[in-house]
Amino acid sequence: MKAWAEAAASATPAAAHAGVASQADFRHERWRALALAFVVLAAASGCQSKSGASDVLDPSAIAAPTAQPGNPAAPAQQASNPTQASPAAPAQQASSAIQGSAPQGSATQASPTQGAPTSVTAAQANLTLGTGPTKVAMLLPLSAPGSTGENGRKMYDGARLAMADLGDKLLTLTIQDTRGDSGYAKDLAVKAITSGTAKVIIGPSELAATQHLAKLSGSKRPPVLALADNFAGGPGVYSVRLSEADSAAAGAAAIASKGAKKFVLMAPAGTDSSAIESRVANALSIYGATLAVTLPYSVADGAKAVSDMGSLVDAPNAVVVASGDGSPAAVLAALKAKGIPGKAVTLIGTDRWLERPMDPLYEGAYIATLDQSDTGPIADRFKATYNYQPDMNVAYAYDMVALSAGIASSAGPGGFSKQVLENTSGFRGSTGLFRFRADGSSQRSMPFFKVEKGQLKLVEKSTSGF
Repeated sequence: MKAWAEAAASATPAAAHAGVASQADFRHERWRALALAFVVLAAASGCQSKSGASDVLDPSAIAAPTAQPGNPAAPAQQASNPTQASPAAPAQQASSAIQGSAPQGSATQASPTQGAPTSVTAAQANLTLGTGPTKVAMLLPLSAPGSTGENGRKMYDGARLAMADLGDKLLTLTIQDTRGDSGYAKDLAVKAITSGTAKVIIGPSELAATQHLAKLSGSKRPPVLALADNFAGGPGVYSVRLSEADSAAAGAAAIASKGAKKFVLMAPAGTDSSAIESRVANALSIYGATLAVTLPYSVADGAKAVSDMGSLVDAPNAVVVASGDGSPAAVLAALKAKGIPGKAVTLIGTDRWLERPMDPLYEGAYIATLDQSDTGPIADRFKATYNYQPDMNVAYAYDMVALSAGIASSAGPGGFSKQVLENTSGFRGSTGLFRFRADGSSQRSMPFFKVEKGQLKLVEKSTSGF
């Protein structure tokens, strides 16, 4: 806490020396310094918030200053007020340093469209945000077709807001377009890892490229904060997004906390089933519950797996059904025929069920998942800046850039260590509480829902499997 106080105190003379900052600007800079100073000092020194986690990414403490001519904090503030700028302006206002390989004002300059993610023209050259001493590489599918590219551009906008809020003077963030091509993404990532320049890599979002990175050896390589869906993680390659294992574990833990003791896990046959099994078993152990049996299944033999459950387990309290890439419908139909869910047996699903249209077979099931419409304290500022509602793509990118800025502020460019990234108390961001494990997986707190009449009804605001 002493170091945090000293960092906060050091913000005062710096703001005063500038001479042009108003009182509102001073408050903005002071809270910005406080937020950044607390990021990793709390994690590394054990100085934690009341919840036990470092409040490292919560930007709610950042007061929005009033824009004034000559005010160095004005660009970030102007970006949050759409009445002060034209729709194309936030590209220049969101950060005080947005640089490409072409002259300012050319097609490579990013400019968000009204009510939509930043234009694809941003992908035509490498983009650099910020002027800080800590070099960070970010790999996004900016020019990819369809939803992949749209999500990449949303992540880009999330990164820009985080730089305006926290990272502008701490990080030099270089963003490269992977085009949604796994092979090209892998090459860019390997180059960033081996260049010796980047202290951390954020991305890529291509699963095959990320899985390749997890197989690379080398203890001195920079950490990778991977943005790929359904990535299990690997040493030094951390899975940022919510995984099915985490969703299943959190759902099982929520039911176990109500007194259920005996659980069955049904998981698709394959390599991911062991990770889901381990996470669910660990989560249940916190509440003195047990995983009686894990039954792997395929789409063709879902009914058989349910039949086997009856002969292997006597009176389970709950059944957890993971679905992987396939549909859980066959298993759910077989369970329904046996009266599950019902008064005696609870049915627990996962976030991957929700990748498909809501099925009547989901009725009565409980699911732990992130609320796609709730991006916490960044939501209002983001909507005002970019004229569309942020989603989890925005939130994940914002949190990883903000985390990088916090580490750079507290520990400098050399602070991206396993001790900091894998601290057991975790971090609190716009996506909620999360932490990284030594195996590269992440654990998250999230809302807990019940499916009722084809809709997710909130049961608990937050649950976790750790």
